[in-house]
Amino acid sequence: MKKIHRNIIVAVVVIVVVLIVLPQLINVDGFRPKIESELTKALGRKVSVGDLSLSILRGSVSAEEISIADDPAFSKNPFLTAKSLKIGVELIPLIFSKRVSITGITLDEPSITLLSTPGGKWNISSLATAGPQPAPTSGGETPKNLTIAELKVTDGKVLIGEVNSAAKPLIIENVNIKLQNFSATEQFPFTLTADLPNSGKLELEGKAGPLAPAGTPIQASLKVGKLDLASLGMDPSVGLGGFAELNGNLDSDGQTAKITGELSLEKLKMSPKGSPAGRPIGLKLAADYSKVNQGGKVTTGDISVGTATAHLTGTYQTSGDAIVCNMKFDAPGLPVAEVGSLLPALGVTLPKGSQLKGGTLSAALGISGPIEKLVITGPIKLENAKLEGFDLGSKLSVLSTFSGKAVPSGDTSIQNASANARVAPEGSRLDSINVAVPSLGVLTGAGNVSPAGNLSFQMVAELTMAGGALQKATSRGTGGEGIPFKIEGTTSDPKFIPDVSGMAGSAVRKALGGNAGTQSEAQKGLGGLLKKF
Repeated sequence: MKKIHRNIIVAVVVIVVVLIVLPQLINVDGFRPKIESELTKALGRKVSVGDLSLSILRGSVSAEEISIADDPAFSKNPFLTAKSLKIGVELIPLIFSKRVSITGITLDEPSITLLSTPGGKWNISSLATAGPQPAPTSGGETPKNLTIAELKVTDGKVLIGEVNSAAKPLIIENVNIKLQNFSATEQFPFTLTADLPNSGKLELEGKAGPLAPAGTPIQASLKVGKLDLASLGMDPSVGLGGFAELNGNLDSDGQTAKITGELSLEKLKMSPKGSPAGRPIGLKLAADYSKVNQGGKVTTGDISVGTATAHLTGTYQTSGDAIVCNMKFDAPGLPVAEVGSLLPALGVTLPKGSQLKGGTLSAALGISGPIEKLVITGPIKLENAKLEGFDLGSKLSVLSTFSGKAVPSGDTSIQNASANARVAPEGSRLDSINVAVPSLGVLTGAGNVSPAGNLSFQMVAELTMAGGALQKATSRGTGGEGIPFKIEGTTSDPKFIPDVSGMAGSAVRKALGGNAGTQSEAQKGLGGLLKKF
């Protein structure tokens, strides 16, 4: 029994001695040129590896640093640098045959730069596919057929940008990637997790490969959590803000990528002067992107707020740093109770202290131009709504002098209100305005809203009350022109001002039948009277 114990102790001592001495006897750093050569051939990029060390217990070769060159068509800087590299190897071939058989690769704290051209080509697309096919090795297998049981990236950082662009790149940190049975010529499973700016999360899991110059096929589930929209690097003048979450799928054949899923938007803001939306927004999405056409289309864009649903469809095109859109937005009869809280997010400001209640809002809009300078045009209509907290009657009370009857006051009920709108970075324009207020009459006209919210409108009020000094001028129908007035001030504090010159000219023309000389004298007198109001 003592002999057995002694033999066991001797065996353990021998093993320990071997584990200590063997790494000193094997000049593993002598394999560095071969490893660099094999990786360079396999990846199609120049690979530089630091001094190597061998761990018998772990069955791995380690290097303190590694660098992989970029495609020279994109950048002279490295595509990848890493703090350390661990290469799992089969020990028996390494010790007895001095042959390197790689079982796994782990990159620790790498920094990866992903660059694209305006045409949509990425620097990663030529990885493992660049250069001519190398000659077979002694084993009959080309480096292109190199298979790695497990390839891992831990605690990495990815910078995503565009070649020769002044825009700051998007930075994704804490990137962890795991590829199993990786091969450039076969499909392989992978997982990817990462931290997006400001606490966002990214998860991608599926299959990719084989690698190809034209593009690598990918089929994967895609999850994005709490993406800060302000971190996407868009022009601050757009005013984009809020948080997005996506649960969907990515399917790419290497040429065309398709994304389907459901997007949730919280605290959305789409105007520099807007405020976050008070309700979450849902988006059922189906969109694609073609590398060949450098653009794509949105086939499904169902936007929902509560029970209200609108539809966004159309195409987009990449052009340099810009994405140019040509979309249609169809919103038929949306309940104001559901969508009213979204108006501030779009920069729509109601008069101070007022709220839009009840009724429906409809729009059929075209959305075109670069995404950072969109132009939105089309008809909008509001029906059977009430603007609580805003007394239009009191604002127009000065017109009672010409109607012969006091203008009713109180909350403003709107039977219908319609206009043709044009919203652009330089300001908004409303034409063919027609507002029917049962207690007052009909207001028509046109005008502008500046980016700062200043108003400049020329309007006409055709009041329902009859009688008074300007009965003929205010009577509705073919014989009446209505009472002209202006709307100035701001969207939060509009000012309703009688249009003295327009009112005088209209009244005098009616009264004097167009006699120019007499009309001029009478207009001066009436104008002086009207200025008192």
